Amino acid sequence: MSRVYIIVAIDRKRAIGFEGKLLFHLPDDMKRFKALTTGNTVIMGRKTFESLPKGALPNRRNIVLTKNPTAKYPEAEVFSSLEKAIENCKTDEKVFIIGGASVYEKALPLVDELCITEIDDFAPNADTFFPTLSTGEWIEKSREEHLADEKNHWTFAFVNYIRKK
Repeated sequence: MSRVYIIVAIDRKRAIGFEGKLLFHLPDDMKRFKALTTGNTVIMGRKTFESLPKGALPNRRNIVLTKNPTAKYPEAEVFSSLEKAIENCKTDEKVFIIGGASVYEKALPLVDELCITEIDDFAPNADTFFPTLSTGEWIEKSREEHLADEKNHWTFAFVNYIRKK
């Protein structure tokens, strides 16, 4: 089976979005996202795909999940379920789940690792949240702290978690 990851940026209350947009602009987070996902597969829900400013993410296999059987998205494959999408990935493929909230929730039992950018702040407005993680199910594998600076206006950490065996 493919190696499946979740990649997400969350605030202290697990907020991930507001009105279809990201909550925080962190150039270092965007660089990390690009470095980890380029050359790999990204799976996302329809709303997440439609929120991408330039459509399909370049140099990645883009998979969109939608219940609409006739939906077509430029430079993306379409599947009706997360399970079918993952089944259609090769065993040596790295697969990143990139949102939204309902896709993250469905993916949690299936993923091997979480790549979370933990932002040390609260978004002023949020309407979309990352699911609560089961305590005791995940182990922190690595943490890289970053202080706010002129480009990244919030303190944050890149934190990777692996599932307990």
